[in-house]
Amino acid sequence: MQMLNNDKVAREAPTDQPWARPQRQFNLLRWFSLVSLVIIASVAAGLGYVSTAFVVRESVERDAMLTAQFIQAMAQAEVRHARIAPGVTMGELLDPRRDSSHPEVAADVAASARVEFLEHVEHLPDTLLANVYALDRTIVWSTNPQLIGKKIEADEDLDESFESRVPVSASYHKADDDRDEQKFLREPDYLFIENYIPMFSNDGTKVVSMVEVYKEPQDLVRRIQRGYVLIWSSTIIGGILVYLGLFWIVRRGAGMLATQQTQLIASETFVALGEMSSAVAHSLRNPLATIRSSAELAHEVASQPAQKNIDDIISQVDRMSRWVRELLVSLRPVHDDAEAVDLLASIDDTRAAFAPQLKRNGVQVEMQAPDSAWVVSQPVLLTQILNSLFSNALEAMPSGGRLNIEVTLLAGGRQLHMLLSDTGKGMTQQQERMVFKPFFTTKQGGLGVGLVLVKRIMERFGGAVSLTSREEEGTRVSLTFNVVGGDHGT
Repeated sequence: MQMLNNDKVAREAPTDQPWARPQRQFNLLRWFSLVSLVIIASVAAGLGYVSTAFVVRESVERDAMLTAQFIQAMAQAEVRHARIAPGVTMGELLDPRRDSSHPEVAADVAASARVEFLEHVEHLPDTLLANVYALDRTIVWSTNPQLIGKKIEADEDLDESFESRVPVSASYHKADDDRDEQKFLREPDYLFIENYIPMFSNDGTKVVSMVEVYKEPQDLVRRIQRGYVLIWSSTIIGGILVYLGLFWIVRRGAGMLATQQTQLIASETFVALGEMSSAVAHSLRNPLATIRSSAELAHEVASQPAQKNIDDIISQVDRMSRWVRELLVSLRPVHDDAEAVDLLASIDDTRAAFAPQLKRNGVQVEMQAPDSAWVVSQPVLLTQILNSLFSNALEAMPSGGRLNIEVTLLAGGRQLHMLLSDTGKGMTQQQERMVFKPFFTTKQGGLGVGLVLVKRIMERFGGAVSLTSREEEGTRVSLTFNVVGGDHGT
């Protein structure tokens, strides 16, 4: 009873322990594609924003500086033109309430100079609104008559320009209804610039008035918009190119890692199987040889009915011996010593070795090849490849057929292509996908290592193998060898 309870507890034990849960495989390509996309998009957006903000700020400051220089130069020119006594500046004459403070300047001369200067200000290109502030922040003149006489309080840019004695500019996209001085006669279309231009006393140490100009510089706006398009287009295209470049590199790296991991797992599997199979194969060889010898001796003295059973024993022993040989060959490491091998001679030797079976099965061999075909391989291993392919073709055509062999030199002369096609029974799509998997076979009694060994040998010497097949239409095996004297040759 206690043992039953223990079994029940073991069956009901939780299986969510850390060691019991399978670890999810880290998908490098997926995570990189998501994380890098977010990072590159964020960096590109940040660079685009900073670049466009810099362009706008620099453009606005440049335009403000030129406007300030033009207005201040124009003020000096009007003073000289009106022949006003030295020591009086246009800034001191802009407030008509202080005309009496300059007895050395006639009232009509001051008014005339002031009017001419303000007409120039009013007709500046792209002007939306122009205001003139007295020292007490009262608008003493404006292109919008409704603003004249208003006192502006709490205007940080205006106060800053009065205190710092330098022009102050700012850019806007929409007029602020709460600001009295932004009462435009027409609404701006896109971007407008506010410029505060200080007007100085004669010694240049004191700001006595302020000219405010709202401009919508059409040419500057068009340049800024072209700059926007250029900056954002370059940023987006650059971000896409960086992303695609990194994605391609990581994708290729992930593919190489996956291939190396698969090869590592396959190598570890083959090493483990090799150690086990070698021990089993060597242990089976002697008993199989003994069984076959004993069966041959018994065959000579056995009766006619018993001889048939003995023949079956011998054939099964031969089949097991063949399995052992194929298993040992497939698990043996492929060494690195590449040689120049005559492919056409190897094909002829294999064809001669299989001649009895070809004749017995009624299979015709047709071959098209150049005069010479030396490839990078090893004679023994190349023979093993051809034996496997001929054997598979013969088993696919038990009732006769045709085996075509076509050898062609690829463009560039560095590789050679060999195509073997038969007219046998072919394979299903599932079988076609599995043919290069270890120990998968479509033959009755087969071991499933022939094509695996072909693939290992071809890849070891820099070649490749592929297979296509359709049911009742036959199978095509394509082999690509490196040619002796090419980049991979000896």
